[in-house]
Amino acid sequence: MSLPITDDWSELYVDGEWTPSESGEELTVEDPSTRESIASVPAAVEDDVDVAYEAAAAAQSAWGDRPPTDREELLQGVVQELEDRHDEIVDLLASEAGGSQIMGETSLELATDQAAEAATLPRRMKGQHAASNVPGKENVVERVPEGVVTVISPWNFPLNLSMRAVAPAIAAGNAVVLKPASNTPITGGLLLAKLFEAAGVPDGVLNVVTGKGSEIGDRVAGHPESDVVAFTGSTPIGRQVAATAGENLAEAAMELGGNNAHIVTEDADLETAVDAGVFGTFVHQGQVCISINRHLVHEDVYDEYVERLTERAESLPAGSAHDPDTVVGPIIDESQREEMLGYVEETVEAGATLETGGETVEIDVDDSLVVAPTVLSGVTNEMAAACNEHFGPIAPVIPFSDIDEAVDLHNAVEYGLSGSVHAGDVGAGRRIADRLETGMVHVNDQPINDEAHVPFSGTGASGIGGYNAEAFLEEVTERKWLSLQHDDREYPF
Repeated sequence: MSLPITDDWSELYVDGEWTPSESGEELTVEDPSTRESIASVPAAVEDDVDVAYEAAAAAQSAWGDRPPTDREELLQGVVQELEDRHDEIVDLLASEAGGSQIMGETSLELATDQAAEAATLPRRMKGQHAASNVPGKENVVERVPEGVVTVISPWNFPLNLSMRAVAPAIAAGNAVVLKPASNTPITGGLLLAKLFEAAGVPDGVLNVVTGKGSEIGDRVAGHPESDVVAFTGSTPIGRQVAATAGENLAEAAMELGGNNAHIVTEDADLETAVDAGVFGTFVHQGQVCISINRHLVHEDVYDEYVERLTERAESLPAGSAHDPDTVVGPIIDESQREEMLGYVEETVEAGATLETGGETVEIDVDDSLVVAPTVLSGVTNEMAAACNEHFGPIAPVIPFSDIDEAVDLHNAVEYGLSGSVHAGDVGAGRRIADRLETGMVHVNDQPINDEAHVPFSGTGASGIGGYNAEAFLEEVTERKWLSLQHDDREYPF
């Protein structure tokens, strides 16, 4: 199998076949660095969605009955495909998602980790045996596949955020319909179809439909054949998807927005805290749900932290994702760019100081999507760049006077996805972390952490359900109680 970016991506993958959309229309995929078209993908319509779900429903039972070794072997094959196609996949992520070399390598590493972890799940689908109050009865509780799993994946880390739902769902014996984001339909969708096809996935077990959310989103989220809807994206859209899925009583696994804080106390090692703050803010241009959205820094070290952070931000190479030296690449599209720059402008108008950045970086292309690494000081929790999930290379720095205030500032937002604490030693950081209302928190680190064997989930407006290992296995399987009456039972009438 070959995966050059010039490959033909003009067909959907449904029931083991590559097929055109019923509409005959296509969507253009643009390289955020060069602003050039790199491919065209099908613009699916609801009829295409229905065919995909029919195929998934028809294939699921036989796949779920296959022995664990068969499902394990398939996922091991996907791992091998990912490893064999390393360079092509990293290049494709640069071309479609605007991912720098760092982002591409990280995304591929995470996707491989997810597929490898999924390969262990078929042997971990263990049930229970329970005694009975009825004489001669045996109780057995089995773990069985839910059926058909819908996966709706985002554009920011399309490969691994698709893989983390698709791979375990299939490993657990489900069939999948995958709808990737329209900005990244290849690395979030059609690429996975090629990887699984090469690994030998049975017909109908994985189906990929590409298209606009406005055209097919509701049908995908609310399809009557769907038993689970796994969505990663913004909180407003996630609420709509969960409500639509709920009409069919489908299980919902929602990883939504974040407003993650990086807390730095007066006792922190500033060099380490700044190192973590730079990575957690600027990797992949801040387009990460678990990136740092707010830097909360003690007033005694505030000025020095801002100075160091600004110097580091100004030193980061910004430009085309195709340049191997680039750290800060392009924003995915104009609307995202304008929204985040709007937050910066509003924050400065509200009284904050723009230390650096706040504008586009001119590269050899018309209408550059590269935004300079940006640092804002004198920020409050209520300012636009702090109270919104800005999803960009922006570091609003907010002062606090004591730990109680830092905790209050952290917990004041509706989100609770990830966070980080630097407090001089692990014990002090742990005590602060225990008070933070968030699903994940990292001491002496930054918020961007994801390991396939560790649960990944948020609280509040950051979602419901969880991903990774047993957490997601719970979402895509259900318990089935079987009672076996070995002896004749006596009834009262």
